[in-house]
Amino acid sequence: MSIGTRAIDALGFAPDERHGPLPLLLLVLTMITGLVDAVSYLKLGHVFVANMTGNVVFLGFAVADAEDFSIPASLLAIAAFLAGALAGGRLGTRLGHHRGRLLAIATYIEIALVGAAGIASVTIALGGDPVRYVLIALLALAMGLQNATARRLAVPDLTTTVLTLTLTGIAADSSLAGGTNPNPGRRLVATVTMFLGAAIGAVLIFRVGVGAVLALALALLVLNGIVAYRQSSSSDAWTLTPDKNTERK
Repeated sequence: MSIGTRAIDALGFAPDERHGPLPLLLLVLTMITGLVDAVSYLKLGHVFVANMTGNVVFLGFAVADAEDFSIPASLLAIAAFLAGALAGGRLGTRLGHHRGRLLAIATYIEIALVGAAGIASVTIALGGDPVRYVLIALLALAMGLQNATARRLAVPDLTTTVLTLTLTGIAADSSLAGGTNPNPGRRLVATVTMFLGAAIGAVLIFRVGVGAVLALALALLVLNGIVAYRQSSSSDAWTLTPDKNTERK
């Protein structure tokens, strides 16, 4: 076993009977979250398309007439995220019996949404509100779909868009708190991955442009889509929902 393989295994991302390749695929989606939230916050007017906790807070700021915060932008992001989550929930109801197929279909839809946002960002100037709102809606739809899909896939500590509970778990479940410290590597890597996504996104925005960030996010999605496609016909135990996996064992 190579050093790299041992490291992946130790961090909780090695394919196994319970979750197969899902942890690594969801880690890629976590980086995409950092990328698109960098775009939305830095270039679309102090709004998040993935972090809805932040948007609710921003909405409160905007209602109080705080500078640089927008009620329409925050409401649109929340509404579009909910619409994406609704679509993801319905998709999960239909395809949730096969987690590989569910992730594949959800990824294809997300590719279409992020691709459309990328086209809009490079063909139309980002100065006007109509384009800004189109980008917010497309990206928030994609993130809502992604969040609902990750929730249905039910891989511990990999929600892909939220780190509050992950960070809470690092501290509250640690040995210092008297806990068993489950999945510490996975939790830390998920946190670092979103940080890297946001940092890389910010660097690309400042040095190249929004289109470069969305192009990178799209490339990562396509890579995930290819892997998910190959797993969509798998009959391995991990493809079943967690409850059914338990029944099979």
